[in-house]
Amino acid sequence: GFHLSGTVTEPATATEPEMTYKVAISFDRCKITSVTCGCGNKDIFYCAHVVALSLYRIRKPDQVKLRLPISETLFQMNRDQLQKFVQYLITAHHTEVLPTAQKLADEILSSNSEINQVHGAPDPTAGASIDDENCWHLDEEQVREQVKLFLSQGGYYGSGKQLNSMFAKVREMLRMRDSNGARMLTLITEQFMADPRLSLWRQQGTGITEKCRQLWDELGALWVCVVLNPHCKLEEKSSWLRQLRKWGEMDVCPLEDGNYGNELPNITNALTQSSGHSQDSLARPRRTVFTRAIEGCDLHWQDSHLQRIISSDFYMSPSYQREGESLLFNSQGQPLWLEHVPTACARVDALRSHGYPREALRLTVAIINTLRLQQQRQLEIYKHQKKELLQRGATTITNLEGWVGHPLNPIGCLFLTLTEACRLEEENCLEISDAGDSKPPVYQHVPVATGSQDSSESYLSLALEVALMGMGQQRVMPEGLYAQDKVCRNEEQIIARLQDLELDPVLVQTLRKQCVLLLEGGPFSGLGEVIHRESVPMHTFAKYLFSALLPHDADLAYKLALRAMRLPVLETTAPSGDVTHPHHLVSVVPSRYPRWFTLGHLESQQCELASTMLTAAKGDMLRLRTVLEAIQKNIHSSSLIFKLAQDAFKIATPADSNSDTTLLNVALELGLQVMRMTLSTLNWRRREMVRWLVTCATEVGVRALVSILQSWYSLFTPTEATSIVAATVMSHNTILRLSLDYPQREELASCARTLALQCAMKDPQNCALSALTLCEKDHIAFETAYQIVIDAASTGMTYTQLFTIARYMEHRGYPLRAFKLASLAMTHLNLAYNQDTHPAINDVLWACALSHSLGKNELAAIIPLVVKSVHCATVLSDILRRCTMTAPGLAGIPGRRNSGKLMSTDKAPLRQLLDATISAYINTTHSRLTHISPRHYGEFIEFLSKARETFLLAQDGHIQFAQFIDNLKQIYKGKKKLMLLVRERFG
Repeated sequence: GFHLSGTVTEPATATEPEMTYKVAISFDRCKITSVTCGCGNKDIFYCAHVVALSLYRIRKPDQVKLRLPISETLFQMNRDQLQKFVQYLITAHHTEVLPTAQKLADEILSSNSEINQVHGAPDPTAGASIDDENCWHLDEEQVREQVKLFLSQGGYYGSGKQLNSMFAKVREMLRMRDSNGARMLTLITEQFMADPRLSLWRQQGTGITEKCRQLWDELGALWVCVVLNPHCKLEEKSSWLRQLRKWGEMDVCPLEDGNYGNELPNITNALTQSSGHSQDSLARPRRTVFTRAIEGCDLHWQDSHLQRIISSDFYMSPSYQREGESLLFNSQGQPLWLEHVPTACARVDALRSHGYPREALRLTVAIINTLRLQQQRQLEIYKHQKKELLQRGATTITNLEGWVGHPLNPIGCLFLTLTEACRLEEENCLEISDAGDSKPPVYQHVPVATGSQDSSESYLSLALEVALMGMGQQRVMPEGLYAQDKVCRNEEQIIARLQDLELDPVLVQTLRKQCVLLLEGGPFSGLGEVIHRESVPMHTFAKYLFSALLPHDADLAYKLALRAMRLPVLETTAPSGDVTHPHHLVSVVPSRYPRWFTLGHLESQQCELASTMLTAAKGDMLRLRTVLEAIQKNIHSSSLIFKLAQDAFKIATPADSNSDTTLLNVALELGLQVMRMTLSTLNWRRREMVRWLVTCATEVGVRALVSILQSWYSLFTPTEATSIVAATVMSHNTILRLSLDYPQREELASCARTLALQCAMKDPQNCALSALTLCEKDHIAFETAYQIVIDAASTGMTYTQLFTIARYMEHRGYPLRAFKLASLAMTHLNLAYNQDTHPAINDVLWACALSHSLGKNELAAIIPLVVKSVHCATVLSDILRRCTMTAPGLAGIPGRRNSGKLMSTDKAPLRQLLDATISAYINTTHSRLTHISPRHYGEFIEFLSKARETFLLAQDGHIQFAQFIDNLKQIYKGKKKLMLLVRERFG
C-alpha cells in the first residue's frame, strides 16, 4: 500500500548501547508525505532511521512484503475473525490502545454519535484521493524553530553558515521541482521578518550587520527565483505576491540599498539639481529587499520568441530575412533577447534553479549574442563621437545600473550557468575534505549547440567573455556604503571564479579579443579612453587581466593595466561637462569628493595593481619608467606610495642574489616622492620613512647618498637631516656596507658637514649639538658650528639647550668654551624661592663647579649671574658650601698660576653669594609663614636650622640670626604654637 513501517537498529558505539527504533513512512505519488520515528528527532531533515528504511525499500524491494491496504484485508474477514482480530490487537498493545478502543466502542454503540454519521472508516495504508494535495513531508514547526535559533545567534557559532545551507536546501528543492521549496522559503522569511533586531536597528538608524545583510540579499534573490518559476500556477503567484507586498509594507522591512534610508541624514536635498539622472532621494520610491520579486510577478513566459529560444538549440531566422535590421535576430540569424539585462539574467537563474539547465543555457547564449551586438554598436557610436569626447576629456554616458554588485548578480548568474555546463564531474567530487575546502572545479570545452555554421565557440569561452564584458562595463559608483561594498565583494567573487579557469589557447584568444574591445570601447567601457569622474575604478579587474595576459601578450597587459591606474574621483576638480551627483556630497557645500565609503579599499587596490606591475617589470628599464610615471601621476596617498617603495625595494634586493639596480632606483625615486609629500604635513610614520629612505639610498650607492645630503632641504626637516640622515650616513655601519675608499669617505663627510652647518643656521635650537658632533673631525667646520651657537645663544636658544652644548664642550676638552656657554645659559634662567626641585638645578651646580675649577676670575664672573637668576635659598647655600670646600682653579688651565688657598666668604666674590643666600633665606621664611599650616611646623623649624648654618658663615652671623629670630617672634606672635617651637630650638 502507501504506508511503510519497520524497525531500525542502530549498532552500539563506545559510549552508547545498541538502540532499536520503530519507523513509519507514508508516501503518495513518489513523494514521502509524512514520517514518524521513535528517536524523536527534531530537525528539518529526515533522521538517519527514516533514510535507512527508505533506502532499504528502494534497494531491496523484494525483501519488503507488499500488502493490500488493511481495509481490503478486513473486508475479507467474517464476524468472528473480526472479533478475534480486534481483541488480539488490543491485548498486544493494551496499555496504549485500551482507552482509545473503549472510547471508539462507546461511540459506535451510540446511534447519534459523529462516527455513525460518516459512511465507511479511514485507512492509513490506503493512498490519498487523486484530488488531494500531494507534497513531500516538511516539518514546518522545526523549520520555524531552527531559523529562529540561528537568527538569535546573530551570525555567531556558524549560524550564518547554517542559514545559508537552509537557503541551499530551498534551491535544491526548487531544482527537484518540489513544491515545498516556496513553502520552506515562506517559513524562513516569516522568521526573518519577526527578527527583533530589525526594529532595534531601525530605531537606532544603524545599518544591519554585514553578515545579516548578505542573508537578506539571498532571501530577496530566492524570492525572485520562486516567482519566476516558468511553470507555476496563477493562483500560487498571486498568493506569493500578496505575501511579498505584506512583508514589503512593514516598516521594519530592510531596504534594497542597505540600510533604513540613507546612511547619513539626507542633507543634500537643499542642493539644486545639477544633473539629469539623479532624482531627489525623497522622491525615489522606497525599494525593499522584496521589490524585485514583486516586480518579477509581472513577468511571464508566454512570449513566442522567448518560448522558441528556450525550447530549441536550432532556432534561427530564415536566411532571406538576414539583410535588414531585426530586433529578434543578429546578422548570423541567431536569436537575440532584448530585455533589460539583469531581468533577462534573472530568468536564466530561475530556469537553472527550477531544474531547466538546457533552457537556461539557450537563453544565456541569446543574451550574450545581444550583449555582443550592443558592444559592436556602442563601438561604432563612439567612433563618431571620439574626437569631441577626447577634447572634453570627460563623458556623461555611463550605465547608471552596474551589473557587478547588482542585487540580481546578473554576471555571476550567466557565468555559473555556462561553467556548470562545462564541469568535469570527477568520481569522488562529493567527497569534500574535513577542512571543507573542496578542490577547484575542472572544466572542459563543450561546443555551443547552435544552428549557425560557427560552432568553434564553447560555453566555457562564452563564460569568460561575459564575465569580462560585465566587469569591464563602465558604471557610476552607486550610493551608500552597502551598495559600494557590494560592488567590491561581487567583483572579488567573480575574479575568484575566473581564476579557477585554466587559460588554454581558446580562452587566451577570447581574453585578448575582449581586452582590445575594452580598451577601444570609449565611454561604454570602464577601460575606455574617457571615463566619467565617478566611474567605478577598474584596478582589481585590471590586476587579474594583467596577470592573465602577461605570459601571452605583455604589451597588451601593460597597456591595459596602465590605463586602469587612474582614479579620477580623486583629481582635484571635476572637468567641465562632467555630471556630479548632488546626493553624493558629504556637506551642504558642494565638495570636491562624492561620498565614496570604500575609497580606502579602492586606493589600496590601485596600489596592489601598481605593485603587481613593478614586480613584473623588474629588470626592464623602459617598462619600469612608464609604471613609475603612472604611480606618480595617479596615486595621491603618501602611505601607499611608501608601501610601493618598500615593495619595490624588497623585490629589488632578494636575499639569495644580487640587487636589481633598475628597480632599486624606482624604489628610491618613490621614496623621495614620499619625503617631499610628507615634509610639511604631519605623518606618524615619518621617522620610519626617513630611516627607510637612507637605507634605500645606501643600497643604491654613494652617489644616491651624496644626492640626498645635498638636496636635504627639499626632503627633510633640519632635525631629521642632522639627527637621522647625516648621522646614519656617517655611521661606521654605512662606511662598512659601502666599502668606500678614502676619497669617497671624504666626499660623504664633507657633504654631511655642509648639511650640518646649513641645518644649524636654519634651526640652531634643535640642530646645534648634532652639527657640532658631525663637524668634530674638521677644525674649520667645528669652529663655524661653535660660532653659530654663540650667535644664536642670545636670541634663539633655551638654557637647557645651551647647558647641554656646554657640557658637550667640556667633555670634548673645551672648558673655557663650556664656561662661556654656561654663562649664556645662566642669563636665560630664573629659579624662584620655592623651586628647590627644578630640573635645571643640576646644571647650575655643574656650571658653578666648572667656574670654580677654572679659577677665581671665572667664579667671580659667574656668581653675579647666579645671584641674579637663582632665588632659591637651599640651592644658593649648596653652591656656597661647595665653593668653600676646595681651592679654586684645580682644572689646571695651562699658563695660569693658582694660589691653592681656600676662598673666604668675607671677600668677593663669595661675599656677594653669601649675602644673596642670607637674604634668600629671609625672603623665603616670610613667604612660607604667610601660608603655613600646623602640619608643616616641624619641617619649617628644620629649614630655620639650615638657615642658621648659612648665617654663621658671616662674621657677625650669630648676631644677624638672633635679630632675625626676634623679628619673627614680633611679627608672627599670633602663631603661638609655632613661636613656642621657635623659642624651644633657637632661644
